[in-house]
Amino acid sequence: MTTLHEPTIATDELRPTYVEVDRDALAENYRAIAAHVAPARVMPILKANAYGHGLVEVGRVAERLGAPYIGVAYLEEALRLRQHGVRIPLLVLGGILGSQIPRFIEHDVTLTASSIDKLHAIEEQAGTMGRVATVHLKIDTGMERIGVHWYSAERLLEASLRCRHARVEGIFTHFANADARDLTHARLQLERFEEVLRFYEHRSLPPPLRHAANSGAILQLPESYFDLVRAGILFYGARPSLEVPATVPVRQALRWVTRVVFFKVVKAGNPVSYGGDWAPTSETRVVTLPVGYGDGYTRAMSGKAEVILNGKRYPVVGRICMDQVMVSIGWDSAYNGDEVVLLGGDDATAISTEEMAAWAGTITHEILTSINTRVPRIYRGG
Repeated sequence: MTTLHEPTIATDELRPTYVEVDRDALAENYRAIAAHVAPARVMPILKANAYGHGLVEVGRVAERLGAPYIGVAYLEEALRLRQHGVRIPLLVLGGILGSQIPRFIEHDVTLTASSIDKLHAIEEQAGTMGRVATVHLKIDTGMERIGVHWYSAERLLEASLRCRHARVEGIFTHFANADARDLTHARLQLERFEEVLRFYEHRSLPPPLRHAANSGAILQLPESYFDLVRAGILFYGARPSLEVPATVPVRQALRWVTRVVFFKVVKAGNPVSYGGDWAPTSETRVVTLPVGYGDGYTRAMSGKAEVILNGKRYPVVGRICMDQVMVSIGWDSAYNGDEVVLLGGDDATAISTEEMAAWAGTITHEILTSINTRVPRIYRGG
């Protein structure tokens, strides 16, 4: 089954650059992660347009898979899911403003309480509305982003026990270095989080839902699984870094393709693209593709990127433009309309997210989340 994020548009009316998302691959990845971390359960992370895969459609996939929770970064992401009929629990992982609290409560979205003041504000607002807000407490164990420090967390936990309108359902932390080869800091963070959790043990209280493991920790820190794991980049079929072992069998769920729109012969010594950084040493055939850094095909890959045309790899030459790139194909043949794979593929020539990240000098997360929303998404599979 194939659908589009704009259902009234036929495939042949789309611009010739688009992303294909394989829903079956997402389902397989979810099940592989779930089997690996059991009895813990999997919270797919759908922030940043579901890592470029399409927030609403991936949210529907997660709901059909029976995910216990979906994690997002911002309230607007959660509200968009609600507006499109996704009913399962949604956790906004990021910081909040007091003025946003009523919207969370109205739409049954779980809040992150990252301080005593935030918790009190949630309790007060929920009481005023005559509602109960669902809350997860955020503990900072060494990320220094949001959350109460582990060494002063007891006051937050004590305050949470006194709440009547803020129901503390969960407690979590986030690893800064779980995707590194050296896990010293990650294990230190885990020890700090476990120290905080002993608050409940000492009072003979059942702890709320505990979660800490991101994709890196899922792959190499099983002692961090607790009750939930937060599968981000791994859910989409990529590793967070090349330093982590591929302990869970996942496959890339996204394929980015375009088509040849122009063909020319470039004489030896004639520079190609802005700046004239590249010129062929001998006469060569060059094709132009309608994609560029305005789509997220980042300029940093200039002189490094490759594409797949007719089952063979060719280099991107000259600087990547905002809307176009040029590819040297030597004396091979190509025609207008020929499909060109930018990312993904099904055989040994496939281009992985990790490889593209290396060309750009960045991480896999940035590659996927940078694919612009002007690139249409097509969904395949059930």
